[in-house]
Amino acid sequence: MARLSNHVEPSGAAAMARHYIRDLVYGANDGIITTFAVVAGVAGGNLSRTAVLVVGVANLAADGLSMAVGNFLSIRSNESAREADNLPEEEAFPVRHAVATLLAFVTAGALPLLPYVLPAIRPGQFSWSVCLTFLALFSVGALRSVVTVDRWWRAGLEMLVLGALVAAAAYGAGALIASMIA
Repeated sequence: MARLSNHVEPSGAAAMARHYIRDLVYGANDGIITTFAVVAGVAGGNLSRTAVLVVGVANLAADGLSMAVGNFLSIRSNESAREADNLPEEEAFPVRHAVATLLAFVTAGALPLLPYVLPAIRPGQFSWSVCLTFLALFSVGALRSVVTVDRWWRAGLEMLVLGALVAAAAYGAGALIASMIA
């Protein structure tokens, strides 16, 4: 007997954005924050530009893939639990959610590294990274309002403030460890 499905395939850009909004916001937010955490930690630790790029790109690859796989497995697990309870399927294509998470993570997460890639931005790379990180956080938050009922400025500020708190903690941790081992 075929399993019932509540899955509705999105049609059109707005429906698609609403369908994948969780994955896009989650991936973008984590990409921005974890990559900036690397940048902030390395800057707080007074390490080189090369260290920022090596660890930052490794973070984009490993953490981006890890989040995509985690999202895929969590959706598959949820669907399996629903099937065990004889509940209808909610999501037919978990791999698409994984890809959305990965693309959002890598795209948004690359922004804090951008000043370290562009040779024209020296000195002041960390300051530019902070600006791009905060701009990206606000922009992703504000863009949520395109497919939600949230006010753009409130959604942008929410993501900016929460992200700034995490970014400050990352910088502080790097500075603290550097002072302890210096």
